[in-house]
Amino acid sequence: KMLGRVLCTVLFVGAFPSPAEASQGHISVVLLGATGDLAKKYLWQGLFQLYMDQVSSGHSFTFHGAALAALEPGQRLMFDVLKKLSCPPDEAPNRCAVLKDQFLKLSQYHQLKTAENYTALSREIETLLRQEGLKEAGRIFYFSVPPFAYTEIARHINSSCRPPAGAWLRVVLEKPFGHDLQSAQQLAAELAGFFREEEMYRVDHYLGKQAVAHILPFRDQNRQFLDPIWNRHHVERVEVVLKETVDAKGRTSFYEQYGVIRDVLQNHLTEALMFLIMELPANVSSAHDVVQHKLQAFQSLWGLERSSAVLGQYQAYDGQVQEELQEARGYVSTTPTFAGVLIHSDSLRWEGVPFLLTSGKALDERVGYARVLFRNRAYCTQSGALRDAGHSQCKPKQIIFHFGHGALNTPAVLVSRNLFQPVMPKDSWKEAEARSDLQLFGQPLSDFYMYSPVKERDAYSVLISHIYHGRKDFFITTENLLASWAFWTPLLDSTSRQPPRLYPGGVENQHLLDFEMVSGGVAFTLAEPAQLLNPGGQTPSDFRAIHSKFRQSPLVSAWAEDLISQLASDVEEAAVRSVARSGQFHLALSGGSSPVVLFQRLARHHYGFPWKHTHVWLVDERCVPLTDSESNFLGLHRHLLQHVRVPYFNIHPMPVHLNRRLCVEEDGGAQLYAQDIAALVANASFDLVLLGVGTDGHTASLFPRSESGLDGAPTVVLTESPVKPHQRMSLSLPLINRARQVFVLVLGKGKHDITTLLSRVGHEPRKWPISGVSPSSGQLVWYVDYEALLG
Repeated sequence: KMLGRVLCTVLFVGAFPSPAEASQGHISVVLLGATGDLAKKYLWQGLFQLYMDQVSSGHSFTFHGAALAALEPGQRLMFDVLKKLSCPPDEAPNRCAVLKDQFLKLSQYHQLKTAENYTALSREIETLLRQEGLKEAGRIFYFSVPPFAYTEIARHINSSCRPPAGAWLRVVLEKPFGHDLQSAQQLAAELAGFFREEEMYRVDHYLGKQAVAHILPFRDQNRQFLDPIWNRHHVERVEVVLKETVDAKGRTSFYEQYGVIRDVLQNHLTEALMFLIMELPANVSSAHDVVQHKLQAFQSLWGLERSSAVLGQYQAYDGQVQEELQEARGYVSTTPTFAGVLIHSDSLRWEGVPFLLTSGKALDERVGYARVLFRNRAYCTQSGALRDAGHSQCKPKQIIFHFGHGALNTPAVLVSRNLFQPVMPKDSWKEAEARSDLQLFGQPLSDFYMYSPVKERDAYSVLISHIYHGRKDFFITTENLLASWAFWTPLLDSTSRQPPRLYPGGVENQHLLDFEMVSGGVAFTLAEPAQLLNPGGQTPSDFRAIHSKFRQSPLVSAWAEDLISQLASDVEEAAVRSVARSGQFHLALSGGSSPVVLFQRLARHHYGFPWKHTHVWLVDERCVPLTDSESNFLGLHRHLLQHVRVPYFNIHPMPVHLNRRLCVEEDGGAQLYAQDIAALVANASFDLVLLGVGTDGHTASLFPRSESGLDGAPTVVLTESPVKPHQRMSLSLPLINRARQVFVLVLGKGKHDITTLLSRVGHEPRKWPISGVSPSSGQLVWYVDYEALLG
């Protein structure tokens, strides 16, 4: 009996409890992709560390390496790796030798290719435990395989290899989890068909790095010091950085699909940022509470646009792609290998504080850190020499979570001595000796309280231990994953055609990749070098306008971001003209997703907008409470109104919620809104109405064959939508047509078919309500992006 013999040996060397205590059950660990690079470099060592740590825990273990290779070659490859496993320096040599020998005996290789292979593995585990008289505690399946294989493996595990009732299942998934929001949603939906959320452990190995893992505990244990200063009044900026000296050679097939933003920023750096800026839950060890606070932090972030990032690519990358992927000699890639991204939050705590995320390959040093730099409010009268001699309040004040490498070459937490002496857990962190020969951000280490781990641990060893203990707070939940992709995907889409700046690599980069914050975005500080990367195809700057007319009215067309920029400028120009003419500007705005980017643009870039003299009205509203996520007013508030200074009495939400009821005709909400318009807007003629277009040709909340609102009096009506929420309130078509100007915004490939149709049909509002928009003033302008216009 193999397992019995191993247990006896371990008992003999005193590494295992007495048999009476050894009753917690057996754990089977299955490593899929057992002969791959990640398994060789980190995972087997992490599993061996788990065995060393837990051999006395009362659990027994077996380790099953699995891959597609046949038994004999796969077994040989796997055991070549296992023979090279090592113990930590503080492990006694004889104990290490015994445990390593036992670990090898408890490990075996399996070819897992078919459903039958998974069934056979499950039977083998059950037979072994029956022979040994052991109860099964659970099974861990570690997916160290490409994501395209996840679904098939998940199906086999679910149908053929689940543990029996009473035992747990833990499935460990490695990134990448999709390459944008849509693919991540698809993968998440597929996996949800086989596993429950609590069974899935998505790994971001940065959450296993000791300095990253300590951000939340540090904030929790130092609340007394941080509560007064961890906010926009005291923090100047936050930086999260990962620099690498290596390039992508040997990984270009992966890198061409993903690039630096998907590889590093969307996951590692975003997770570290969330730990820094999320509101602290009462219990930082509660996985549920941590996730909910992270999601709230995601909700507070401003959407990213093209100007939020600077992108670079090291010069040798194209040649490496041509060589490794057999691309033609003239092939030019636009995949970024460097990115600097500026992020903002609209939360009360962080509004106005820039968050800078930066990562790249072929840079001048290898280092990773998160740095919180505080505003310096002090004025010091002493000379520079005296100032440097002590811990002057005029010196920079910062807290640094140093992930590793760099000059320190160790994980560390550093706090400026002119801030406070932090509380640190003595069992896991020790105060480090300040080396006089080292500096960090231009300051000697003696300017900091510096702490390093009592025992350094590899990130994967830490995470594998957390999987064993069922610590879900160190892993990425589905909600967390999708929130991150929802945040990053718009930037990835808007920069997909953007040529990155070329840089030579290493110290030769000099200042080429330095960037600065400009007008709510970022830009390189040095002008573009003479050598430019031309992707060969047409870029946004190659186009300005395709046609001058659409449905006999002026047409403005460009790529989405350029189009929104032009539209925002035109709205501001209309506002300035109106205020000069009449002293006020009455603006009616539509809901939906299309105008969100316009709202954000107006909030961030148009500081000369006459908001003080602007009245904001709604074109339509869903019949839900104004605090409901479906409410058009809530979207308008979130993306525009809370960022600009519109007088409170100039904001006019539609009264859909009266007498604790929603859109009941007897409550007269529509009539009340019409009366307000008549009382405040001269001739009930808005200065500007912004409309969108639905794929069925509806506009505002006026739908094909609507019973009201398409003709008759210029008023406000209740309508029915074919999709939920069905009840709506809307300006009528005759009221819209009284406006001085109407702008129609149409964005995205999904609107191409209706755009093409509208270019051919006449005035038929009962079929296509948007075709009935024809302001009596004659001022109608269409803003249509290239994707909607050209498909």
